[in-house]
Amino acid sequence: MKAAHIKETPDGSYRVQSIQEHCQNVSMLAKSFASVFGAESIARYSGLLHDIGKYSDAFQRRINGSAEQVDHSTAGTQVAWQSGTRAGQFAAFCIGGHHAGLPDLGTRFSDVSDGTLLGKLRRNLEPFAEYKNELSIDTPSVPMWATENVNATYYFIKMLFSCLVDADYLDTEAFMSDGAVSRVIGESIRALSGKLDSYIAPWKNPSSELNLKRSHIMESVVSHAEEDRGLFSLTVPTGGGKTITSMAFALRHALMHDMHRIIYVIPYTSIIEQTQRIFENIFGEENVVAHYSGIEFSHSESEMADRRYLATENWDAPIILTTSVQFFESIYGNRTSKCRKLHNIANSVVIFDEAQMLPVPFMRPCVLAISQLVQHFGCSAVLCTATQPALNPILSEYAPELLVKELCPDSLFIDPVFSRVTYKQLGKLSDDELALRLEQIPQVLCIVNSRRQAQDLYRSLPEDGRFHLSTTMTPSHRKQTLDTIRKRLQAGDKCRVISTSLIEAGVDIDFPVVYRALAGLDSILQAGGRCNREGKREQVDSTVYVFESEHKTPELIGQNCTAAQRTMSKKLDIASKDAISDYFGFLLYSLKSKDSLDQKGIEQKMKQFAFATIAREFKLITGAEYTVYIPCPESNSLLKALTEVGPTRWLLRKLGQYAVNVYENQFDSMVEEGVIERLAENAGVLRDRSRYSMETGLSS
Repeated sequence: MKAAHIKETPDGSYRVQSIQEHCQNVSMLAKSFASVFGAESIARYSGLLHDIGKYSDAFQRRINGSAEQVDHSTAGTQVAWQSGTRAGQFAAFCIGGHHAGLPDLGTRFSDVSDGTLLGKLRRNLEPFAEYKNELSIDTPSVPMWATENVNATYYFIKMLFSCLVDADYLDTEAFMSDGAVSRVIGESIRALSGKLDSYIAPWKNPSSELNLKRSHIMESVVSHAEEDRGLFSLTVPTGGGKTITSMAFALRHALMHDMHRIIYVIPYTSIIEQTQRIFENIFGEENVVAHYSGIEFSHSESEMADRRYLATENWDAPIILTTSVQFFESIYGNRTSKCRKLHNIANSVVIFDEAQMLPVPFMRPCVLAISQLVQHFGCSAVLCTATQPALNPILSEYAPELLVKELCPDSLFIDPVFSRVTYKQLGKLSDDELALRLEQIPQVLCIVNSRRQAQDLYRSLPEDGRFHLSTTMTPSHRKQTLDTIRKRLQAGDKCRVISTSLIEAGVDIDFPVVYRALAGLDSILQAGGRCNREGKREQVDSTVYVFESEHKTPELIGQNCTAAQRTMSKKLDIASKDAISDYFGFLLYSLKSKDSLDQKGIEQKMKQFAFATIAREFKLITGAEYTVYIPCPESNSLLKALTEVGPTRWLLRKLGQYAVNVYENQFDSMVEEGVIERLAENAGVLRDRSRYSMETGLSS
């Protein structure tokens, strides 16, 4: 019997999992995962072939202690490719990348050492033919749609790859942990739908006109849940109960169509703690996974069954809460740690909260991903927003047969009860002028466009009642700060808050006055949603001041600011549908070239099957995927377990509450200074506690 994995037991003996057992287990798991999109045959085939290189004598010497480096994934790659079928080519990509990540296809000039698929096909390998005596390999098939066009093929390979690597990880984890696999099964969609029904039951007897309108919106939206799977838009006015309403629709829709889970995607510019707390309160912590940030370990094929790799996130809970960064960078990533969860998106309802905030430089590939998930992987997508993005032209290009169905009637969107604030333009303000204005107001929120400006402005205010919010703070810390802010607002105490844009989406907070640095019109209106949120004050007494900062406008939002200034100059009611339509129409018109909406040329690279290249270049926030875990009384035991026992998915999910994401250069600099102890390729623990402030977060 030749070994795929070996584990030492407490008594000093060894347990062995044979290659035959492992390949058969992986093939059956992968087959079950791929059944959602009709790929059972090729998934089984890929699972059987993925580790046949382990039959070589060289690998058996390696697993029994030799120091030689052994390539075991290329054997199955070559066998699959040499089958001469399209299915074999698709499987070859997945098998060739099941350790190091999906490779680029390469060219006829590709070299054996360049990591491309065509390069791997030229490698000379140790004999491994013994697999033919133990594994029965049938000719695979693929669904017809997977060969219709390049886009369909690209996404099919990505999903097949996900099925293979998750199956490989899960079976390896089961062997290494004596069957104790860390998986979240959670309750059924029916049970979760019942929990939400109980939660919203009091809404049927609303206590105010505003809550009555929110109830009407929910009833109207949920009435569409029995419609066929597809693309939906949910255009709810700010303060209209969008979060719960979208979840109510998603659960009812999933129940009607036997779908597996709800994935709630929040823009990378926002925080997700409040939404997480709402969902955990309704459904229970055991049913919700909040995926804040990823942790990646370097992975070479010579490293066997390291539990670090097995701990990466796979989105197996019934409700997933994540960010646009995690969602889209996983879709366009190539590493096993990013991709193993992708197959769990299939047969799900995916809610894109604040859909208008999809990053402009990657707008086309993001919309392409959404259209492919709906067309071929059994998903329904809900483009959920308080403003109306003009995404329809791009959607109709990728999927002309898909109609976007609006869930909220116009009559409810324009109801006067949702007009709760007055917008005023102030022109340019220096930081000193802005601080002086803020000092005169007991309760005020000011939102600026950079973390540096937020920290400087915060320090310039009187200490009594000042607060700071930004992504330099851990989610747990932000949650505590927001709780304190809400209590002070309710008690009428001084409360001056300086924040970055993270407060604009998914944060239920109510100020009498808001200042917003010039940004896109959608961001300005989201800021308005933090003013007089419950309609308890008169509109004329609830003001949102829009000002131009003395600081340079971040390049990422420059075009949005230009479009907003143009719309506001027309003297329209900027919260009206006319103004919103004018803004998005001009923004996308000015960016209508494919180069503007796909600045890295992702679509062209997809035609070349350049999986690794795309993964390097598709970065919604360039270099910001480095995670720093912050020690505190609540996280110390978790960090101790991480260093002493090793990571698990449960542990990494919990630690997400005590993490700050930083840029690569910041991370590397702090590692060199000894401020951070590196745990993994993109993660570390803060060792110099003086660099984290309970007022302003992490300083780099």
